[in-house]
Amino acid sequence: MAIVYNKSKPLSLGAMTVRLLAYSVFAFSINNLERVSAMKIRKISVYQVDLPMIEGAYSWSNQSYAAFDSTVVAIETDEGLTGVGETCPLGSSYLPAFAEGARAGLAEIAPRLVGENPLDAGRINDRMDLLLKGHPYIKSAIDMACWDLLGKSCEQPVYRLLGGMRQDRVKLFKVVTRQSPAAMAEKLRAYKEQGFRQFQMKVGADPDIDIERIFRVSAELTDGDVLNADANTGWRQHEAIRVVKEIRDVDLYLEQPCLTYEQCLTVRKHCSQPMILDECMDSIEVLIRGWRDGAMDAINLKLNRVGGMTKAVLFRDLCIQLGIVMTVEDSWGGEIATSAIAHFAHSLPQEFHFQSSAFHEYSFVDIADGAPTIENGYMRASDRPGLGVEPRMDVLGEPVFTT
Repeated sequence: MAIVYNKSKPLSLGAMTVRLLAYSVFAFSINNLERVSAMKIRKISVYQVDLPMIEGAYSWSNQSYAAFDSTVVAIETDEGLTGVGETCPLGSSYLPAFAEGARAGLAEIAPRLVGENPLDAGRINDRMDLLLKGHPYIKSAIDMACWDLLGKSCEQPVYRLLGGMRQDRVKLFKVVTRQSPAAMAEKLRAYKEQGFRQFQMKVGADPDIDIERIFRVSAELTDGDVLNADANTGWRQHEAIRVVKEIRDVDLYLEQPCLTYEQCLTVRKHCSQPMILDECMDSIEVLIRGWRDGAMDAINLKLNRVGGMTKAVLFRDLCIQLGIVMTVEDSWGGEIATSAIAHFAHSLPQEFHFQSSAFHEYSFVDIADGAPTIENGYMRASDRPGLGVEPRMDVLGEPVFTT
């Protein structure tokens, strides 16, 4: 059906503005289509930066770190655009990932991505999978930088390219790091005063002390607060069953009590609380298995664990179809990783988003400007093109290597 305009009726200023904007977008698209379709990767630079903790340490299960070693990737193109990505393993024994491994893997694949079009995210992912089997956390930084470039090339924020903003603000949780029961209860009170209502307390150590931790921290909750106890795989199956029986009347979510999927499924049968699976959710096959087995009520979708935003989209869409709620985050990171989390979380319907984390809040080193804004327990991504962040080169320093 053709659209016929009444030429005898003068346009209002608003209508003229809308039409001119439409013409401008169309002209931009036509004029830049040929340019971006021929865009090539000219150079990839890799940086290392330490992210020390504001609170002195970040402790979970049987692990504790004063700082995390992050890797930042900058992809430069022949069109003068630069995209940035970040990958930051949570130490060297949380997942099958470590910081030096990230940079070694990037040294292996980055030189052989030069000359590729970074806007072809699917092709880039195929190429990376051909060059390096497994190691999704390494590829995530490249994928993130490609999405940043895609947004910059068409002057759109990444959340719009992921399907649009389906929730205008992203609910955050605050991590109550593993300490004494009394210290953790005090920390939760402090976070509540900052406007947070969603909390993740770290357990997974001595089960008897963890039971006390859960009772002390949950006693601080008021109406509207949400708490999940995250063991980060730390309990053995028999210990987890003891814990869930002791806390059966506590209103909270239980997250990844044991190392394997099978152990968590067994604990699930003894647990009265909703369960979140995290570390074992590393493939679509496990996600489908968990849905069929009724193993979980929600999952924790970490971008770098699945290989980046391109592959995370499949997890997102399948979870929505299956009715599975998602926490959206990453293993760790600074402003760049947090921005990717925010953009991705914006692309989820609110009813399918459980919570996210703003990692850059936990470190006193800022590696980029333009991080998501945070207010009253929520964050919002920048509306600038791409991820909306600009790396602080004075903080990143000289690259570890450049292709």
